[in-house]
Amino acid sequence: MARVETSSSRPYHLVIFGASGFTGQFVVEEVARTVSEGPKGNLKWAVAGRSKQKLEKVVEQAAGVLGKPELRSEVDILVADVEEPDSLAAMCKQAVIVLNCVGPYRFYGEPVVKACVENGAHHIDICGEPQFLEGMQLNYSSQAADKGVYIIGSCGFDSIPADMGVLYTRDQFKGTLTAVESFLTIGSGPDGGCIHDGTWQSAVYGFADGPKLQGLRRKFNHKPLPTIGSKIKRRGSVFFSNEIQQYTVPFMGSDPSVVKRTQRFLAEDHEATPVQYGAYAGIGGIGNIIKMMFAGMMFWFLVKFSFGRNLLIKVIKLAGLTPSLMSNGYLLSLCYYSECGYVATPIAMVQAALTILNESTSLPKKGGVYTPGAAFAKTTLVDRLNKHGIQFSVI
Repeated sequence: MARVETSSSRPYHLVIFGASGFTGQFVVEEVARTVSEGPKGNLKWAVAGRSKQKLEKVVEQAAGVLGKPELRSEVDILVADVEEPDSLAAMCKQAVIVLNCVGPYRFYGEPVVKACVENGAHHIDICGEPQFLEGMQLNYSSQAADKGVYIIGSCGFDSIPADMGVLYTRDQFKGTLTAVESFLTIGSGPDGGCIHDGTWQSAVYGFADGPKLQGLRRKFNHKPLPTIGSKIKRRGSVFFSNEIQQYTVPFMGSDPSVVKRTQRFLAEDHEATPVQYGAYAGIGGIGNIIKMMFAGMMFWFLVKFSFGRNLLIKVIKLAGLTPSLMSNGYLLSLCYYSECGYVATPIAMVQAALTILNESTSLPKKGGVYTPGAAFAKTTLVDRLNKHGIQFSVI
């Protein structure tokens, strides 16, 4: 069972690491909104990062946005840096759970995971990078189990809606569910859409390192999961979807990887029937297909070379996300609905942490590196998300 009690030496239920970053500041606001949902109606928390001044500014901003001036005195500030292991160790020793918002995780994630495992803090991230997620499972799951530490990755829009959505569909299905397909549609408000720099970097390096991911997976020596019922038919690279009435492509994010890891855990550890999963994303009409083909060819060419990756990251200027863009955007699938991913991510991350704090007896019996579905299959996380605007329903 997870250790979730605070003590004089471990005073914080939650420490938000990277609180002054783009996503971190929204996680700060979400934690401040939900303090009453902590154990016994209380939540002791702190923010952490490299710059004390920036962290103070984020707390001040949250106090103003939420009308909670008490945050200025109630929220402690810890200085920690991924390049200073001693500072990470000091941070982790004080936290029950570290909410790690510092990405791209392929560059900055492992030191935090290592510090959490070594110093007894549970770890939640919002990573959408399969290579990092699976690498942490390979390298740290045994150590985390020995320490009773839970390392739970992809607890944001990547990939809680997909992973928990499959489990929700299974539980609602009358009979034995053997396959699920999800369809993601993306819309933008009048100001258009954009992507955050950290997310863009993750995508660029993720595509570039595809062969390394395949090599990593071979190290697990997994046996193929059994196929129950008819084998799911993989659709084409581009096809018209009757389900969402637009042209569609395979979804290139972490959802398929995360869902498959969950299904493997449930099949091997709980003898559950594995559910096959296919993920797709709508791209609109013919015009968008033509645009995507040209952009895709350029992207695939550039990511193969270091100069190309640098060009994609440094030269291409991406519009900054604003509260206006975030509130007008939406993401929709057949399993779940939420606001734009950058709004859904803080909600999902914080509710995952609160689930650990309040339902530790429902987590897997031993620590380790887990997917959201593996960690939270027996909890009320879906109900918690429903109450906070991330709605799960079977259509």
